[in-house]
Amino acid sequence: MKRLVHAISAALFALACVGYAHAQSPRPGQPAPDFRLQDQDGNWHELKDYRGKWVALYFYPKDNTPGCTTQACEFRDNIFAFREANAVILGVSVDDVESHRKFAEEHGLPFRILADADKATARSYGVLKKFLGVTELAKRDTFLIDPEGRIARHYRDVNPQGHSEIVLADIKKLQKKST
Repeated sequence: MKRLVHAISAALFALACVGYAHAQSPRPGQPAPDFRLQDQDGNWHELKDYRGKWVALYFYPKDNTPGCTTQACEFRDNIFAFREANAVILGVSVDDVESHRKFAEEHGLPFRILADADKATARSYGVLKKFLGVTELAKRDTFLIDPEGRIARHYRDVNPQGHSEIVLADIKKLQKKST
């Protein structure tokens, strides 16, 4: 039954991805918009907490849907490589803290998933989108933020499968370029 619900959710998202983000996304070289969001444990996080590190800030539509689960699990599976590259992974959706807690526990996610329940962060990154014509969710976009807090890369409408490897490879390329 759970798989059927996931399949139906994925199909509805695929068919109904109509609508546009409400604000323009920050471009590479621009400062990344700050945020203050709670993670799956109820702890608060701000972008400035991660200065000096690379940040893979990935937005996704909904906890426990097939694509979002694939994406989260691939980031999970590459966590040690990200840490070795002095990078942190932060997932963001408009789900609440409790939903994130369950999602993180179910899939053993070793990184922070941030609850953007008021949708302000998704809006400031230009990734808030209407699905099914009524529900506002985050698009599947990722922002790679450099250690100084600037946007290094923006990945739009990403394919969840293999995305973690692409982000990691880009971090390594950018680190080589800056040395």
